Amino acid sequence: MSHLTQKERYLLEDQKSQEELCIKKYNNYAEQAQDSQLKQLCTQLAQQEQQHLNTINQILNGQVPSMNQQQGQQNQQNSNMQNMASGQTGMTNQQDADLCTDLLSTEKYVSGAYDTAIFEFRDANIRQALNHIQKEEQQHGEQIFNYMQSKGMYNPK
Repeated sequence: MSHLTQKERYLLEDQKSQEELCIKKYNNYAEQAQDSQLKQLCTQLAQQEQQHLNTINQILNGQVPSMNQQQGQQNQQNSNMQNMASGQTGMTNQQDADLCTDLLSTEKYVSGAYDTAIFEFRDANIRQALNHIQKEEQQHGEQIFNYMQSKGMYNPK
């Protein structure tokens, strides 16, 4: 059991509220989205954010989570999403595009916050757990980006 410094606890509480917000957003947007593919993506990412929240809560409760068992199911889910994202292009729905733009900027912010937090932790296992979450946040951003690109919502110049 590792003892957290006040700063570490503060950073974790901050990430905890970010994860709670992400879960809320993804669940709300799953209901608001017009496109069934986007609904499915939001629902799936909400579940992954819930896993992140569980990990943060474990760390706050003095347990260091083992990252190994989570890794396998993540990779499977990501390859499923990749298959789903490549494929049909359709009419761009402006409301869905707005939801995606908001989610993308949320993921950028959350990933950056993890980047900062990771440097503050003394325990290598906690750093590894946070790094694992951060990598998944970046993958979420990539999945949203790929979805947007496949729907013609995002054209990088």
